[in-house]
Amino acid sequence: MSDEAKELKTEEITAPETATEVSTTEETGKRKKKGKGKRQVFRGRASIQCTYNNTIVTLTDQNGAVLGWSSSGHLGFKGAKKSTPYAATQVVADVSEKVKKYGLQELEVFVKGVGSGREASVRALANGGFSLISIKDITPLPHNGCRPQRPRRI
Repeated sequence: MSDEAKELKTEEITAPETATEVSTTEETGKRKKKGKGKRQVFRGRASIQCTYNNTIVTLTDQNGAVLGWSSSGHLGFKGAKKSTPYAATQVVADVSEKVKKYGLQELEVFVKGVGSGREASVRALANGGFSLISIKDITPLPHNGCRPQRPRRI
Protein backbone atom coordinates (compact mmCIF):
# COMPACT_ATOMS: atom_id res chain seq x y z
CA MET A 1 0.00 0.00 0.00
CA SER A 2 1.23 3.45 -0.79
CA ASP A 3 1.61 6.27 1.72
CA GLU A 4 -1.29 8.19 0.19
CA ALA A 5 -3.71 5.29 0.66
CA LYS A 6 -2.64 4.89 4.32
CA GLU A 7 -3.29 8.57 4.97
CA LEU A 8 -6.76 8.35 3.42
CA LYS A 9 -7.64 5.35 5.59
CA THR A 10 -6.54 7.01 8.80
CA GLU A 11 -8.42 10.19 7.95
CA GLU A 12 -11.64 8.25 7.35
CA ILE A 13 -11.36 6.43 10.66
CA THR A 14 -10.23 9.26 12.94
CA ALA A 15 -12.45 12.11 11.76
CA PRO A 16 -16.05 10.98 11.40
CA GLU A 17 -18.51 13.85 11.45
CA THR A 18 -21.56 13.50 13.68
CA ALA A 19 -24.69 15.60 13.87
CA THR A 20 -23.62 17.23 17.13
CA GLU A 21 -20.33 18.41 15.73
CA VAL A 22 -22.01 20.11 12.81
CA SER A 23 -24.30 22.22 15.03
CA THR A 24 -21.52 23.42 17.35
CA THR A 25 -19.58 26.61 16.88
CA GLU A 26 -15.92 26.23 16.02
CA GLU A 27 -14.62 28.85 18.45
CA THR A 28 -16.38 27.93 21.69
CA GLY A 29 -17.36 24.32 21.10
CA LYS A 30 -20.85 24.93 22.54
CA ARG A 31 -24.16 24.38 20.87
CA LYS A 32 -26.17 27.33 19.66
CA LYS A 33 -29.66 27.57 21.07
CA LYS A 34 -32.35 28.83 18.76
CA GLY A 35 -34.91 30.79 20.76
CA LYS A 36 -37.99 32.83 19.94
CA GLY A 37 -36.89 35.74 22.09
CA LYS A 38 -38.91 37.50 24.78
CA ARG A 39 -42.41 38.47 23.76
CA GLN A 40 -43.67 41.90 24.61
CA VAL A 41 -46.94 42.12 26.53
CA PHE A 42 -48.49 45.56 26.88
CA ARG A 43 -51.65 44.66 28.80
CA GLY A 44 -52.21 41.96 31.39
CA ARG A 45 -54.06 40.76 34.48
CA ALA A 46 -53.06 40.75 38.12
CA SER A 47 -54.66 38.16 40.38
CA ILE A 48 -54.23 38.87 44.08
CA GLN A 49 -55.27 36.25 46.60
CA CYS A 50 -55.24 37.53 50.18
CA THR A 51 -56.06 35.04 52.89
CA TYR A 52 -55.64 35.25 56.64
CA ASN A 53 -52.38 33.30 56.28
CA ASN A 54 -50.73 34.35 53.02
CA THR A 55 -50.76 36.73 50.04
CA ILE A 56 -50.23 35.41 46.50
CA VAL A 57 -49.84 37.69 43.45
CA THR A 58 -49.87 36.35 39.88
CA LEU A 59 -49.37 38.45 36.75
CA THR A 60 -50.65 36.98 33.46
CA ASP A 61 -51.26 38.13 29.93
CA GLN A 62 -54.79 38.61 28.55
CA ASN A 63 -55.15 34.89 27.74
CA GLY A 64 -54.14 33.76 31.22
CA ALA A 65 -50.56 32.61 30.50
CA VAL A 66 -48.53 33.26 33.65
CA LEU A 67 -45.72 35.80 33.28
CA GLY A 68 -44.65 35.81 36.94
CA TRP A 69 -45.88 35.07 40.45
CA SER A 70 -44.78 35.45 44.04
CA SER A 71 -46.10 34.96 47.55
CA SER A 72 -45.14 36.15 51.00
CA GLY A 73 -44.18 32.62 52.01
CA HIS A 74 -41.95 32.40 48.94
CA LEU A 75 -40.12 35.55 50.06
CA GLY A 76 -39.30 34.08 53.47
CA PHE A 77 -41.98 35.57 55.71
CA LYS A 78 -43.10 33.09 58.34
CA GLY A 79 -46.13 32.72 60.56
CA ALA A 80 -48.31 35.76 61.20
CA LYS A 81 -45.94 38.05 59.24
CA LYS A 82 -47.04 36.46 55.94
CA SER A 83 -50.46 38.10 56.05
CA THR A 84 -49.32 41.65 56.85
CA PRO A 85 -49.69 44.62 54.48
CA TYR A 86 -45.89 45.05 54.45
CA ALA A 87 -45.45 41.50 53.18
CA ALA A 88 -48.04 42.19 50.45
CA THR A 89 -46.09 45.23 49.21
CA GLN A 90 -42.89 43.17 49.13
CA VAL A 91 -44.65 40.45 47.11
CA VAL A 92 -45.83 42.98 44.53
CA ALA A 93 -42.34 44.49 44.28
CA ASP A 94 -40.86 41.02 43.70
CA VAL A 95 -43.34 39.98 41.01
CA SER A 96 -43.13 43.32 39.19
CA GLU A 97 -39.35 42.91 39.05
CA LYS A 98 -39.84 39.49 37.45
CA VAL A 99 -42.18 40.71 34.71
CA LYS A 100 -40.24 43.88 33.88
CA LYS A 101 -38.63 42.10 30.90
CA TYR A 102 -42.04 41.65 29.21
CA GLY A 103 -42.80 45.38 29.11
CA LEU A 104 -46.10 45.09 30.96
CA GLN A 105 -47.75 48.48 31.51
CA GLU A 106 -51.53 48.15 31.93
CA LEU A 107 -53.21 45.80 34.38
CA GLU A 108 -56.70 44.60 35.20
CA VAL A 109 -56.65 43.70 38.90
CA PHE A 110 -58.70 40.84 40.37
CA VAL A 111 -58.68 40.66 44.18
CA LYS A 112 -59.85 37.55 46.01
CA GLY A 113 -60.02 36.98 49.75
CA VAL A 114 -60.42 38.85 53.00
CA GLY A 115 -56.83 39.23 54.22
CA SER A 116 -55.18 42.41 55.42
CA GLY A 117 -52.91 42.70 52.35
CA ARG A 118 -55.70 43.49 49.88
CA GLU A 119 -55.46 47.25 49.81
CA ALA A 120 -51.68 47.35 50.29
CA SER A 121 -51.04 45.11 47.28
CA VAL A 122 -53.30 47.18 45.00
CA ARG A 123 -51.56 50.39 46.14
CA ALA A 124 -48.17 48.79 45.54
CA LEU A 125 -49.20 47.87 41.98
CA ALA A 126 -50.32 51.45 41.32
CA ASN A 127 -47.09 52.88 42.78
CA GLY A 128 -44.96 50.30 40.96
CA GLY A 129 -45.40 51.95 37.58
CA PHE A 130 -48.42 50.00 36.34
CA SER A 131 -51.53 51.69 35.00
CA LEU A 132 -54.55 50.05 36.62
CA ILE A 133 -57.46 49.76 34.19
CA SER A 134 -59.94 48.15 36.57
CA ILE A 135 -60.05 46.67 40.07
CA LYS A 136 -62.54 43.87 40.57
CA ASP A 137 -63.37 41.93 43.73
CA ILE A 138 -63.93 38.25 42.95
CA THR A 139 -64.17 36.95 46.52
CA PRO A 140 -66.51 33.93 46.49
CA LEU A 141 -69.67 34.51 48.52
CA PRO A 142 -72.01 31.72 49.62
CA HIS A 143 -75.57 32.16 48.33
CA ASN A 144 -77.17 30.25 51.15
CA GLY A 145 -74.18 28.64 52.82
CA CYS A 146 -73.80 25.19 54.28
CA ARG A 147 -76.62 23.38 55.98
CA PRO A 148 -76.73 24.36 59.68
CA GLN A 149 -76.13 21.84 62.43
CA ARG A 150 -79.13 20.08 63.87
CA PRO A 151 -80.34 21.49 67.20
CA ARG A 152 -78.83 19.84 70.26
CA ARG A 153 -81.11 17.60 72.29
CA ILE A 154 -80.45 17.78 76.01
